[in-house]
Amino acid sequence: MHGILLCEGRKTITSIRNHTGQYRDLSCITRFLKESTWCKNRVQRRRIQFLMERIRRSRQKKEDSRSLFFFIIDDTSFKKNKSTKRMEGLDFHFAHDDGKSVWSHCIVTSHLVTDGFSLSWDFRPYFRKEYCEKHNLPFKSKNDLAIQMIEDYPASDDELVYVLMDSWYTSEKIVNACNVKGFHIIAALKSNRLIAPAGIRISLADFTSQYIQKSDLRPVTTENRETYWIYQYEGPLADIENVNVLMSWENAYESGKKPFFILCTDKSMDVVTILRYYDVRWHIETGYRYFKDLMGFDHYQLWSFQAIERFWVIQFLTQNFVELQRQEWSKPNAPLTFGDVVRRIRHDYFGELVVYVYEQALAKTPLFDILKRLKLNA
Repeated sequence: MHGILLCEGRKTITSIRNHTGQYRDLSCITRFLKESTWCKNRVQRRRIQFLMERIRRSRQKKEDSRSLFFFIIDDTSFKKNKSTKRMEGLDFHFAHDDGKSVWSHCIVTSHLVTDGFSLSWDFRPYFRKEYCEKHNLPFKSKNDLAIQMIEDYPASDDELVYVLMDSWYTSEKIVNACNVKGFHIIAALKSNRLIAPAGIRISLADFTSQYIQKSDLRPVTTENRETYWIYQYEGPLADIENVNVLMSWENAYESGKKPFFILCTDKSMDVVTILRYYDVRWHIETGYRYFKDLMGFDHYQLWSFQAIERFWVIQFLTQNFVELQRQEWSKPNAPLTFGDVVRRIRHDYFGELVVYVYEQALAKTPLFDILKRLKLNA
C-alpha cells in the first residue's frame, strides 16, 4: 500500500517495491502475491467488516434514525497488449470506452456511498462462458456476480439501501434479489425493454417515438439547476410488476431524439429525488478513474491469476485507507478529493525524508550510510 501511494507514473511491481523503502528482493513481493498462504477472501471479509463498523459508529454519533446507503454495481476491463499470452485469465471482453472487445481482464465491482463515505466495496472476476468451458470453471454471468455481491452485503434493518446500476444490469433476476434483501433499485434501462400502458405491450423506444409529445411532458429542475423534460410511467416492465419508469430529455425536448430511461422500484419517490439519487452512480466511474490513473490498478505484470487477484485486494485496501484519510482530513468548508489526499501523503513522506536526513547529519552519520538507507546513488 505504501509503495502504491508513493509511486508516481507506471506502477509495476518493481516500481512499487522501489518506493517501499525496504531492502527485500523483488522476488519476496512476487512470492507474497503468488505463493504465500494468506487468504484473499478472509482479507476481503475483514476489510468489509471493519468498514461497516466504522460507518455505523459514525452514524451513531450523528444519531440518525435511518441511514441512506447507495450500493452501486458496474464492471470494468483492464486492457493488456495482445502479445501478452502467459498471463492467466486474459480473454476478449467488451470495453465500453473502445466500443469493441479487447484483450483484457474483467471484474464486476460494487461501490458504497453513504454519509460522506465513497468506498470501493467488493469485486468478482468475470470469465466468458467459452473461457470457463475451456478451463473447467463454473460459469457465472455478470448478473450472477452482481447478485452475489447484493446477497453478501451486510445491511441491517434500519438502513435504507438503493442499488444503482446502468442498463447492462437491469434484469428481473437482480430486481428479485434486491426485493428479497429489502433493497430498492434505481437503474438505467435499454430502449428495447417492454412496458404495457393500457395493457398493450410496446418497447420504450416505440412508445416515446409514436405516442409522446411535448405537451405530455413536464419540466423538472434539479438541485444543480439542470432542467429535464420528463414523462413518468407506472406499471409493469417486461416480467417486472409495477415499477416507475422515467423518460427523460435533458435541457429540451426534441422530436426524434431518444430520451434516457430510468427505472425506480420505490414508487413513493418523487422525480427530482430519483434523478438526484441516480447521479450518485457516478461515484463508481470516478472510483475507476482514481484506481487506474492514481493507483495503477491495471498496471500489473503478473502471470499468476492468484497473484493478480491478491494485487486487486491490496488495491481495494489502499482505496479504503485513502478514503478514510479523506474523511479525517477534510473540513466542512474545505472538502478534499481523493487526489488531494494522495498528493498530501506523498508531500508528507518527502517532508519526513528531509527530517530524517537532517537528523542523521546532526548525528554525523556517514553520507554513504544515508544514501544506502534511502537507496540513492551519490
